[in-house]
Amino acid sequence: MKNLEKHIRERRSVRTFNQRVLTKEDYETLCTFIKKVDNPFGLVVEFCFIENMNCPVVVGTELYVGAKVKNSPYLNEAFGYSFEKFVLYAQSLGIGTVWIGGTMDRTAFEKAMNLKDDEIMPCISPVGYPSEKMSIREMMMRKGVKADERKSFEEIVYLNDFEHPLNPDDAGDLFLPLEMVRLAPSAVNKQPWRMLIQNHFVHFYLERSKNFGGGKIDMQKIDLGIALCHFEIMANDLGISTELIIEKPDVYAKKELEYIASYKLNG
Repeated sequence: MKNLEKHIRERRSVRTFNQRVLTKEDYETLCTFIKKVDNPFGLVVEFCFIENMNCPVVVGTELYVGAKVKNSPYLNEAFGYSFEKFVLYAQSLGIGTVWIGGTMDRTAFEKAMNLKDDEIMPCISPVGYPSEKMSIREMMMRKGVKADERKSFEEIVYLNDFEHPLNPDDAGDLFLPLEMVRLAPSAVNKQPWRMLIQNHFVHFYLERSKNFGGGKIDMQKIDLGIALCHFEIMANDLGISTELIIEKPDVYAKKELEYIASYKLNG
């Protein structure tokens, strides 16, 4: 994907569309892309276009993309990674999206996705061309979650242990991948990711917010999948080779932090 940093910086959640139907070229380009979306967990996330559907927080389009994954360990992280790849690719085409996990008729969408008993459909997204103006509802929703605000770099990135925040000026080649994680979307903009730089590893932790418990559909673990996606694709875009491993590091972390996975930096 060309201009990756630009697409990450410019992308925002879109809930107000201009009612234009996707061009045949854009539709077919998206169709081709969603057939080959992968993730480092090796789980199959199956995407599907859903037509003639509605959602109470979306206006101006009836076309959606849903995705499902079999019930298995790391399903949420794999889903978050793969779905964010789709979101960023849509952004590169000028197509708007928004992560929707709760404000929808889940039964209707799961039926449209032909969901099987062993499959989970955590989220969907409308797709279409953004309207020049947001609806009042959308503006109020963005204001409510402070959608344009992000935690500081030092609040989410640490060096060697969780007592030493990393100054962005000292991040070196890792600054952009880490900064792209900082700018990533998350459920209700809670930004639950924390990263620990240790030797040639970047360890990812979840600092869970209140009222965000676990379960089959774990929105904050989906957020960590989004974070992993942003880090890996930006690092790879810069020529930094990465390898996902799941091996909890030998470091003290306060009990509020849950280890998720690590990237080993090769070369």
